[in-house]
Amino acid sequence: MKNRRRLPRNLWAVSLTSLLTDVSSEMVLNLLPLFLSNVLGVRTSVIGLIEGVAETTASWLGVVSGWLSDRLHTRKWLAVLGYGISTVARPFFYVATTWEFVAVVRWADRLGKGVRTAPRDALVADSVEEARRGLAFGFHRASDTVGAMLGLTIALAVVWLAQSRQVRLDEATFRTVVLVSLAPALLAVLILAVGARDVPVSSRRPAPTLGFRRLGKRFVVFILIVGVFELGNSSDAFLVLRAQERGLDVVGILGMLLTGNLVYALVSTPAGYLSDRIDRRLVILAGWLVYAAVYLGFAFVQTEAQAWTLYALYGVYNGLTTGTAKAIVADLVREKLRGMAYGSYTALVGILDLPASLIAGILWQGVGPWQGWGPSAPFLFAAILAMVAAIFMAFFMPKVPLVGESQADEG
Repeated sequence: MKNRRRLPRNLWAVSLTSLLTDVSSEMVLNLLPLFLSNVLGVRTSVIGLIEGVAETTASWLGVVSGWLSDRLHTRKWLAVLGYGISTVARPFFYVATTWEFVAVVRWADRLGKGVRTAPRDALVADSVEEARRGLAFGFHRASDTVGAMLGLTIALAVVWLAQSRQVRLDEATFRTVVLVSLAPALLAVLILAVGARDVPVSSRRPAPTLGFRRLGKRFVVFILIVGVFELGNSSDAFLVLRAQERGLDVVGILGMLLTGNLVYALVSTPAGYLSDRIDRRLVILAGWLVYAAVYLGFAFVQTEAQAWTLYALYGVYNGLTTGTAKAIVADLVREKLRGMAYGSYTALVGILDLPASLIAGILWQGVGPWQGWGPSAPFLFAAILAMVAAIFMAFFMPKVPLVGESQADEG
């Protein structure tokens, strides 16, 4: 508790903003694949396309946004702009009646994420000393996940009151959830605008021109290994659809997601704290092994209880890896390049979400006349790639410096 009380103002402002944003977004986005499948009758290949393009849309802009935050020596207002774009986009889900319209709104929402993520993460890294970097990112991810839990709880209450235990999502229920989601999104933008402060960068020289190689060899190796993992890491929409395919109704799915996010929130801060004291690679490696086990389980899951348990373990994976990976990024690059580094990392993850989600959808239900290999196929594919990435992380990733050691490549 002492460490948490001493965390800086910016981290509290960013964390509260993320919490409220996730209250809003998780209410809607976790039900979106069910809306597309149950209400609009969309195939998994199209759902994969929508989710993949949404993340890719955010990714390219993330590189530029991160670099711009380095160039202008400002993180806060780019982050505020990004949160604002997503907030403006979200009400349009209420009037969406075709998958094409849903896709455009989803892409606009992710456009805002692309603008905000790299400057926000760089602001967190700038605001804390090296010795508490893992703790800071773990705390931020925990706050983000508490917001997701609150959003899921609200969505569960709305669904329960509107349609009780129906297996398929009702259109009117989804639109009610969209309306309820708007207030926390607006409040999140206001809190960041008022509560955060830009941190002076120690070097006032202009950031180097946009260029991936400037980030250093160790950083390049790290994100290439992450890329192997992400190629199999399709949208969580497929976990939701798999759970419904195994018999969970909408209320049960929301309860399953809530459980996973509770575990995520409980694991994130201790995992970040641990990563400040041991080689961060070990924490990432453990998370990827948990992921492989979870996806292998989803490939062969039979009962609703099994799906629920596996998703709880999925929260362990998220808690171990999400904040730790962002702490590694700050470890590997110089301060004045952090915005571009976070943008590049986010870009890689988002760009690969398109092929990952397309592959998952096609493996499940095929494309054109081909009917695919069934619901187990995308989960087996993901588990295999996670194991390959874990091997690469163990044997090919250079050691990440511990606190007090030399931090970043100079090249």
